[in-house]
Amino acid sequence: MNKNLSPNFVSAILAGFTILILVALPVRLEFVPSEVEAQDASTQADDVTVSQNETTVSQADDDTNASQAAFNVVEFTLRTQLGGDPAMAFVGVGGDIDGIVNPELVIGLGDVVQITVINGDPALHDLRIDEFGVYTGELIEDEQTATIEFVATQPGNFNYYCTVPGHRQVGMEGLLRVVGTVTAGDEDALDESLVDDGYGSGETAPDAETLTAEPTVDDAVSIVRNPTDLPAPLNNDDSPKHHVVEMTAVEVDGQIADGTTYHYMTFDGQVPGPMLRMTVGDTMELRLTNEMESLLPHSIDLHAVTGPGGGAEFTQTMAGEVSVFNFRALQPGLYIYHCATASIGHHISSGMYGMILVEPVGGLPPVDHEFYVMQGEIYTEQPFGTEGHLGFSHEKMLDEDAEYYVFNGAANALTLDEYALRAEVGDTVRIYFGVGGPNAISSFHVIGEIFDRVYDEGSLTSEPLTNVQTTLVPPGGTTVVEFTLDVPGRYILVDHALSRLERGLAGYLYAEGEENDTIFSSGNVPEQSGH
Repeated sequence: MNKNLSPNFVSAILAGFTILILVALPVRLEFVPSEVEAQDASTQADDVTVSQNETTVSQADDDTNASQAAFNVVEFTLRTQLGGDPAMAFVGVGGDIDGIVNPELVIGLGDVVQITVINGDPALHDLRIDEFGVYTGELIEDEQTATIEFVATQPGNFNYYCTVPGHRQVGMEGLLRVVGTVTAGDEDALDESLVDDGYGSGETAPDAETLTAEPTVDDAVSIVRNPTDLPAPLNNDDSPKHHVVEMTAVEVDGQIADGTTYHYMTFDGQVPGPMLRMTVGDTMELRLTNEMESLLPHSIDLHAVTGPGGGAEFTQTMAGEVSVFNFRALQPGLYIYHCATASIGHHISSGMYGMILVEPVGGLPPVDHEFYVMQGEIYTEQPFGTEGHLGFSHEKMLDEDAEYYVFNGAANALTLDEYALRAEVGDTVRIYFGVGGPNAISSFHVIGEIFDRVYDEGSLTSEPLTNVQTTLVPPGGTTVVEFTLDVPGRYILVDHALSRLERGLAGYLYAEGEENDTIFSSGNVPEQSGH
């Protein structure tokens, strides 16, 4: 028998369906930037693409349907640049950031962000954003590209930058600004879901600094320049001469100590670079080649050159290229040369320094032996004595906290039989000494000898100092010391900041010949000696 449904029963059924529908409906995660901020984000993006279709993110439990959320996809293109202002930079390509140096990239909270980096030169660059854990990986080839993709899950100001040592410090850094507020939902769940769906790409961002050394490079070479490797004295007459010098910037894995290797930057594959020699009034054509295999540009600044940058402005040389300039030597003296490409301290501390001798007319007084010795410091991520392949630490360099101090490029190099200085009793010795640096002053001293003459600051026309025990040489400075060997034995070259001795800074000078007991003997202490 049919009965009419009561109004109360119908109301109960409708209420139940309403509750069921509300439970079953998907819940949206909504990110709402302010109107002004949203306009800012959309107008400043270069090559911005806004997806008309919603990107759906699933968060399903055992039995329920997925929730959905919609996001913009925002694209930017940046190109690396050298030689502008600043010296290194990212430059925007396309859209409202086109041509802007280190443009501010403005995006909305929750946007999917794609940044493509084009390597605008055949030098090593990359791009990293710490807070979002994205990294392009190394870009080495000219026009090589890489794209990173991530979700802007947190508001605020963040930096994008190049991680190559020194590049950020000289200009390769920009601002990423994320605008907007979260009105509903769970940021962590959103981020995880987007990663599951393929957002958040690019290489894993490396740690900013690691103390774990890579394995030693098996084919690492000796980069030590023998202190006897220098040009012979010139035949100085009154007629000016023209010199043609060819030098090559070589990046090489070298032996810094037993069981330890390091990536050096050098002139001609050794540290220091070749010693150059000319007479005041002479001219020189200098041709600098940067090897095709180099990861970085290089240059040369000679302190003997009168002209822009000492030549550096005209020798910023990319891998595989050659730069040439000419100069006339106007003042005699012993001068430093070094690479002057940013980060200059990185290039210098990694080995790119040497000396050029400009002799006065008539030359220097003859001596029996001339030696070429330079001091430098090396800043490694890992502590002194760590075995393996060590990395460079830009932070330690800025803090002037060297792990290694070296003569001629490597720890204790001049104590080895192959590289030790050698002479005979009665010989006159001249040491051309310089400090590549980039930071530490040297208190140059030879234990057991007194310098008969010191040409302070490398000045060859000033009267030399006489009877000097220790001479100060600043970074980028030189000296010439002369003495006669009176007694046989082993003499130790040091910086008298003697803690550096324990970080690799020592060299040996061996003097062979007859003993001279009137000067020194190792017998009993004489009576009335006072000791």
